[in-house]
Amino acid sequence: MAGFLLYDDAMAGYDLGSAHPLKPERFTLTVELMRAYGLLAECVSEPTAESASQPTAECVSEPTAESVSQPTAEGASGLSAAASDPGSNRLVVRRPHPAPDEDLALVHDRAYIDTVKAASAEPERFTWRSKRGIGPGDTPAAPGLHDAAALIAGATTQALELVLGSEPPARAFAVAGGLHHAHRDYASGFCIYNDPAIAIAVALRDGRVARVAYLDIDAHHGDGVQEAFYASPDVLTISLHESGRYLFPGTGRERETGRGEGEGYAINVPLPPLANNACYQLAFDEVVAPALAAYRPDVLIAQCGADAHHADPLTHLGLTLTDMRSLYRRIVSLAEEHCGGRLVCTGGGGYGTFSVVPRAWTMLAAELAEVELPEELPGPWRERAAALAEAAGGAAMGAGAGGLGAGGLGASDAGAGGLGASDAGAGPSAPRTLTEDTVPPGDPVPLLEETRAVVARVRESSPLLD
Repeated sequence: MAGFLLYDDAMAGYDLGSAHPLKPERFTLTVELMRAYGLLAECVSEPTAESASQPTAECVSEPTAESVSQPTAEGASGLSAAASDPGSNRLVVRRPHPAPDEDLALVHDRAYIDTVKAASAEPERFTWRSKRGIGPGDTPAAPGLHDAAALIAGATTQALELVLGSEPPARAFAVAGGLHHAHRDYASGFCIYNDPAIAIAVALRDGRVARVAYLDIDAHHGDGVQEAFYASPDVLTISLHESGRYLFPGTGRERETGRGEGEGYAINVPLPPLANNACYQLAFDEVVAPALAAYRPDVLIAQCGADAHHADPLTHLGLTLTDMRSLYRRIVSLAEEHCGGRLVCTGGGGYGTFSVVPRAWTMLAAELAEVELPEELPGPWRERAAALAEAAGGAAMGAGAGGLGAGGLGASDAGAGGLGASDAGAGPSAPRTLTEDTVPPGDPVPLLEETRAVVARVRESSPLLD
């Protein structure tokens, strides 16, 4: 199956400051690790509409087929034999263009878009006063913010266009996307433009799709996407997140099920702190899979924020990297089963910037490309990630979980608290393998029982799950 990565180095312009926990390195290092593993085929020219569904016509692999299949002294012995063919079992890199204002305006007020542009041109005007959620606190003004956010929105929009326009079906990964907290007329939770909602709205406007399923596994509730389609039966939103009793944005309760014609098309599974893989698998078995089967979407969009990892400093869930890979495999399988394999994945949150997030999203890319990666990390990438972590303040490549009172997005009330570190704890060395991890806390028995109670309430609330 054809696979695409929507990426441009200019996306790193979405930079809220060196002290801010949402760092562009979470996706730039991910792309570097994908390249180090030989997962990408780089396009050498802009795709045309006719060639969009042809993964190899305009692309060359990087690194070369010979270098991919040869072990290196530093590690990463290369991909499976099938990946030694340029363009085969690789994600084809497509360079996106920014979303135009008319696309942004499908989800955001024009006055809000003008405010974002002003905050990008003159960020100093927003230093002491917030306007439409931009300013001191979680979502500060920054130079060039509009351009970078519009580029990210364009990337997710074009990822969906590629998937819907490809025959046979394709998969795509908008690695810098997943900014799911942005609302119609204000920024929130580090998010300026809501790229998943914009992509869905564009596809619906253009008549490219009739029914979209949106699945969000970020630790934080996908509130902005839910809000955008809360009264629409054309979009099913499913969010698995840490309960809003403990975590920003404080929404995503079981009883939030939609409004008007959209009643029943919003599903929320608020998980207990430290929820582990068994809890997630239960939610997939009892909620996600049957909801998709009942809804029969044309395409699945999955927001794959990596902050459900047990060591994330801003959240309190209990997944390991191996657990996260199992969720990615489940998502790919569900797309195959319920919408012909048409799948768009985005990034999202994740504050283990220099270690956890790049490894998690590289494993996601490998699942999309149907490639089994070597466990040993490429040595040069490992050294670079460690150097960047040290330069960022000595934050660890490994991490320890924060408490329930964590600041910023770790606070249960929106906008509360300050900005936390991007990796928690101080570790002496970088991990050497893809899935190297620490042991998550928590007693699995009461966690599973609490999740069973949540799932029972969700099933009682959702008409799709009758």
